[in-house]
Amino acid sequence: MKSYSGQAILRGVNVKVPAGTTLVVLGGSGQGKSVLMKHLIGLEKPDSGQVLINGRDIVPMNQRELNDVREQFGMVFQQAALFDSLSVYENVAFPLREHTKMTEDEIRERVHATLALFSLDPRAYHKFPAQISGGMRKRVGLARAVIRQPKVVLYDEPTTGLDPLTTDAVDEMILHAKKSLNVTSVVISHDIGSAFKIADTLAFLHAGQIVEEGPPASFQNSQVPEVKRFLSMWFSRN
Repeated sequence: MKSYSGQAILRGVNVKVPAGTTLVVLGGSGQGKSVLMKHLIGLEKPDSGQVLINGRDIVPMNQRELNDVREQFGMVFQQAALFDSLSVYENVAFPLREHTKMTEDEIRERVHATLALFSLDPRAYHKFPAQISGGMRKRVGLARAVIRQPKVVLYDEPTTGLDPLTTDAVDEMILHAKKSLNVTSVVISHDIGSAFKIADTLAFLHAGQIVEEGPPASFQNSQVPEVKRFLSMWFSRN
């Protein structure tokens, strides 16, 4: 449960994400998706309930303990959130310089290998974010999120504002990260097409509650009114 100023935002959300799988949380704006994601890494704490990471409840943890847990996470932001003043290479190297004692040779080897994993053209390594396309910025953001080899990657609306071809490329990157790195993924999205492609499990969040959960195939036959309405609106536009 989570409320702000007496208004309930999350109302007893209960969802599990098995290791190595991808959960996509769908729902309209203002339904609690971003608040739910903040709870997963301890940026918010519930008024009641637990948040279990590998069987450990992070709710009562102090800041030091939370920081240790966050070492297991990578985060891909909606607009990539790259540092404008750093090159592609320096953006991806940043977490290694800040949080490890790796040598420059070790950093260079890890950065090049990670950028290659997502098919980044080496000619772009020394470009700045403003000099590359939106799709390439997403690739760089994902490379930075996995550079420290996390166990869990969180994606905040990864395909928002992208054209269909770039959206498809981002979906393929998410699938590739799962297969190549065996990461557990939680994706916040409102893009049905993308969700059906990448999800092992879908969860539909409405008014702070999970009203439907299951594999993508089951959602197409959902009898939950909010899910049916959401799907019909999306398919009518596409």
